[in-house]
Amino acid sequence: MVLTSVAVTGLAAGALGVPVGVALHGWVLPAMGDSVGLRLPESVMSVYHGAELLTPALGGLLIAAVGALLPAGWAARARTATALRTE
Repeated sequence: MVLTSVAVTGLAAGALGVPVGVALHGWVLPAMGDSVGLRLPESVMSVYHGAELLTPALGGLLIAAVGALLPAGWAARARTATALRTE
């Protein structure tokens, strides 16, 4: 249950974070170049391609799942009656 809730959160974060990161890249890099009087070439701006964006999204899911292993282990070892009493 713990891993499932973290996996859903990790997928949502990856699905939201990757497009926001790409959008920020397209906004911040030209602003940085303009601030010093440079026009950045298209090869610098077009560094993300569709298939490559799946890796960071899945990486976020993996990081979230690994981070949840310790709490999931604690929850699995807890006695059901004790866990229900503390809720």
